[in-house]
Order: sequence, then C-alpha cells, then structure tokens
Amino acid sequence: MGKLLVITIIYCFICYFVKPICGIVHLKSLSTSFADTPAKFSARIHGSRICGALLVADPLDACSSLVNSGVKFDDIKFALIVRGNCSFLDKVRNAQRAGFDGAIVFDDQVEKNLISMIGSPEGIWIPAVFVSNEAGESLMKHARGEDGECCIISSLKETSWNVLIISIISLLVIGAVLAAFVSLRLYWRNQNRPSNHVGGKLVELLPCSIFSATHISGYMEKTCAICLQDFREGDSLKVLPCQHKFHANCVGSWLTKWNTFCPVCKYDLKPEVTHQ
Repeated sequence: MGKLLVITIIYCFICYFVKPICGIVHLKSLSTSFADTPAKFSARIHGSRICGALLVADPLDACSSLVNSGVKFDDIKFALIVRGNCSFLDKVRNAQRAGFDGAIVFDDQVEKNLISMIGSPEGIWIPAVFVSNEAGESLMKHARGEDGECCIISSLKETSWNVLIISIISLLVIGAVLAAFVSLRLYWRNQNRPSNHVGGKLVELLPCSIFSATHISGYMEKTCAICLQDFREGDSLKVLPCQHKFHANCVGSWLTKWNTFCPVCKYDLKPEVTHQ
C-alpha cells in the first residue's frame, strides 16, 4: 500500500508541473489551433499567452547560427524549426541567440505522436514547444512575419482544475483503500487475539449466595474486593471456583468486560471457558 501511495503522489506531482500548451495561428479570417507539448528545459509562459510574429528559421533545422537573426520587429517573434540533425537544446539555443522570443519545433515525420523535448535548462530563457508535422507544414504556409500572428497559449487554468480534481479523487480512493486495509487488519488481529473476558452465560452459571451477617464465618470476606464496599444483609453474591465472593453485579462486570481471573487470588477462569 505504501508503494501505491508513493506512485499516486508522484503522478500528481508530474501532472501539476507538466502544463499543456496550444499554438494558435491567426491570419485574418483563418484561425487554427494545434496541440503541442512544452519543452522540459524551456522557460514558462508568463500569463495566459504570448503572441508574436512567426518566422521560418534559416536554416530550417536551426542546427547552426540563424541567417535571419537580423530581422527586426517591434513585437515578439517566434522561430519555426524542423526536427532533426541536432538536439532540441541546440535548436532552441540558436533561436535564442538569434534574438527570437520563442521556438516552435515541428516533427519531421508524419503521423508521429507528440514528444517532450528534454535537455538542460541552463541558459535557456525563452519558451519552446513541439508540434506535429501537419501543424508545422500549416504554420510554414502562414509564417509571414507580422502578417501572420502566432500565439502560444497556456491552458494552465483548465489543467490546474483537472489536476486538482484528479488529485482529490485519487487521494480519496487511496484513503478509502487504506482505511479498508487497516480495518480488515485490525479485525483479523482481534479475531486471532486470545479472549480476555468471559461470556455472560458463564457468569450466570456461577454459584449464588445471599449475604447474612448471622451466618458469617471467621474466614469469609466481609468486603467486595472489586468495589471495596462492605457486604450488607441480603446482598446477592457470586462465588468463583476459588471460593472468593463478590457482589454479583461487580464480578459480572469484571469478568465480562475486564479480565478472566479472580481479583483476589488471580485464579484464571479461562480453563472454565474452554470446557463450556
């Protein structure tokens, strides 16, 4: 159970820190969105979105210094880069050195699942995302600088709520399973634990006597060792096999709730219980 709890905590931790992002191309009447995954090593988006001009990297793979690094725009600009020939980290670093404010890397193969770009975050301060080949080809058609505005939108709010709900449900399920496990374990432990009391039927079978001061002998108890009250005329007493006497109510409560032995001589009634 401990391993399951650890796995759940790790899952919630990963879900919290992996925040999906969507890249949206805006061009007059055209509005298209593409799913993507953020790079593990890139900077996070400040706020809900970042928008700017979209430019195709030159060279396209961005494995060397970008030729179009001198292009000047008043607004933010993104570099569109194709996957392959070098590491993702090198591509993003070259785009950053060229003055780009973000990098969009698209797959060089069709019908491939989106992947997470990994690398060392040291020295990287721009956001970077990975999109599919189809998305990259479409973005290239509309990469017209200021005429084709591209926005990388963070779905942080929706993701945070989803993660919160999933985390709460997961913790509730884990809590319920743990509670059931502990309860079952305690049940079996109590089932296998030796009994420390006797049943009411055995108490009823114990001999009874009525206390009478006129028939008291020299060795007979005058005080109940359980409640420490003196016996009174007409009190109902119970006699244990060891011949010690107590108030019927006192010894009944003692044997059924507390212990199986005589409070005076420690005579154990367990053998009596096993033979009933």
